[in-house]
Amino acid sequence: MTKNKLSIKSPAEIEIIRAGGRELAKILETLASAVRPGITTRSLDTLARELIHQVGGEPSFLNYRPVGTPTPFPAALCVSVNDEVVHGIPGDRVLEVGDLVGLDLGLKFQGLYTDMAVTVAVDEISTEAQALLDVTRQALSAGIAVAKAGATTGDIGFAIATAISDRKKYGIVTEFGGHGVGHQVHEPPEVPNVGLPGSGERLSAGLIIAIEPMIIIGSGKVITADDGWTVKTKKGGLSAHFEHTVLVTDNGGEILTPLEVNL
Repeated sequence: MTKNKLSIKSPAEIEIIRAGGRELAKILETLASAVRPGITTRSLDTLARELIHQVGGEPSFLNYRPVGTPTPFPAALCVSVNDEVVHGIPGDRVLEVGDLVGLDLGLKFQGLYTDMAVTVAVDEISTEAQALLDVTRQALSAGIAVAKAGATTGDIGFAIATAISDRKKYGIVTEFGGHGVGHQVHEPPEVPNVGLPGSGERLSAGLIIAIEPMIIIGSGKVITADDGWTVKTKKGGLSAHFEHTVLVTDNGGEILTPLEVNL
């Protein structure tokens, strides 16, 4: 188990992040309700920017450029459709009935960051696609449940992986995962979607992390598209991605991006 120094947030910082998380969840709910056949992914990004401006925040993904990426991210909202897992760049793509649409958004609010993602259906979807959404939500809930002081990041990864009971049908993305959040878009620790109990970083009360399982029908292997950002399933399987910003407490994880409706 590693012992790197992690960023424990002060009570005042937690209150700001909690307020920002509530705003982010409301924005994601509005964006999810706007998903319909005929809308372009760029239109969703435009709406995200407008909603962020209305709450006095800033889009934390816009022009974000982590080490190793060829160009800054050109949008506020990541929109990933069907076999696109994460980091999809909005554009002229028109959504169609039966699509699965991942919406991933970061908000800078009063100087501090939150992060959240949901995957939503465009009208009616297949039974197989619905089952994928359900199992990915369950995996997220399992990870959040063990995010308490004294646990480790490996415990979270183990809980997520264990929640995926049919590992022949579903693959877990291991190249990407959760992370610390608050002072920066991404900060330590890394929060994996697979892990061994007791491994990784020890969690302390006041730590804020983003937990985000990404599940694929079929192989969990992924590739990066030619745009340098969009991560896709290697074999074309459908994918789903759900994420919450979570406060580690002595009693478990507190969701700081709470939804008022079931997405």
